[in-house]
Amino acid sequence: MPWRLPRRRLARCRRVLGDRTVERSTADDIVAEAEAELESVNWLSAAAAIASISAVGIALGLGLPLLSVILERRGVSSSMIGLNAAVAGAASLAAAALITPIAIRLSVRLTMLIAIVLASLSSVGFYVFTEFWMWFPLRLVFHFAITALFVLSEFWINAAAPPGKRGLVLGIYATVLSLGFALGPWIFSQVGSQGFLPFGIGAGVILVSAIPLFLAWNSQPVIAKDRRQGNFWRYLFAVPTATGAVLIFGAVEAGGFTLFPVYGERVGFSEAAAAQLLTAVGIGNVLMQIPIGLMSDRVSDRRSLLSICAGVGLIGTLCLPMLAEDWWLMACVLFLWGGVVAGLYTVGLAHLGSRLPAADLADANAAFIFCYSLGMLVGPQVIGSAMDLFGPSGFAWSLALFFAIYLALALGRLFAAKSA
Repeated sequence: MPWRLPRRRLARCRRVLGDRTVERSTADDIVAEAEAELESVNWLSAAAAIASISAVGIALGLGLPLLSVILERRGVSSSMIGLNAAVAGAASLAAAALITPIAIRLSVRLTMLIAIVLASLSSVGFYVFTEFWMWFPLRLVFHFAITALFVLSEFWINAAAPPGKRGLVLGIYATVLSLGFALGPWIFSQVGSQGFLPFGIGAGVILVSAIPLFLAWNSQPVIAKDRRQGNFWRYLFAVPTATGAVLIFGAVEAGGFTLFPVYGERVGFSEAAAAQLLTAVGIGNVLMQIPIGLMSDRVSDRRSLLSICAGVGLIGTLCLPMLAEDWWLMACVLFLWGGVVAGLYTVGLAHLGSRLPAADLADANAAFIFCYSLGMLVGPQVIGSAMDLFGPSGFAWSLALFFAIYLALALGRLFAAKSA
């Protein structure tokens, strides 16, 4: 009787084993090998990278609203606040393109350590230098370093995660990172925007992120020196549903986190209340990323899940103007909205990793972060300009436009794949 694997199980094995041939006579060995690889996670490496980048997430969650509120208090317009935040996107674009060659020369761990020091020093610089023009070079240094940490940490995590558990491991990563982003605005709501304290906390937390890096110093992944040149640019378009997802998420996250405190104050919330609404978004991220990651490991096509995330983002954004009178109702909607929308990043990264061989993950992750950074460049400027043109409602309308564009892309790719 001829041997036959169930279709879903066979597809799962092929994803794990890549180009290795599945011979009928060795089916049991192939399945055993595949399932062994699915179970193998280098948890020490993954945990160190997750802990390191999540500490940075706390500093970002604190710093983004802090800087915007200070500039708003100084009388800087929403457009100029958005322009200053968009410099972060430009720095991140440069870092995403350059950091892999730098890490090949210096090693992953040393590059990350240098980035931690630069990010900490520049965060203190925002307090020391009060001239607005100085905040542009400070943003460049700070976000170049932060992007380097994200690229190398995600490469580290992806290298430690086997294909069958990539969604789970990335869900854990997104959960812990989101916890950092949620804790940052809460710290801001407690310490306020006056004095050195919020800047000192941010710099200190970034320095703490070096501790797990030292604990896993000998477990760093190695980037292949003989990788093909040009891979970085090729991967910008190789998996458009993944890179498109993170581009839109970068625009929504950077623009939303930067300008939501301004939006909240303009619709009548206090500085602390607006910051706590951002915490609600972060809590939604914390609680929903592992379930979303597990779901992404089980769906036949992750593009369907990405379409759902974009659809929820579009509907939730359109509801924002109707919720301005009720803080608790807005907090509940933002809790659900934030958790599902963050799935664009988690599922998009898992989708990217599932489509590519392990040897190309460093360049692929750099391209992924490049698109995220491009979104950071576009998002704050578009949202800030929309608020200047249309008032507070421009905040929700511009976010809805981003989600609508991506939803059309994801559904188009999904239907095209089914037709093929």
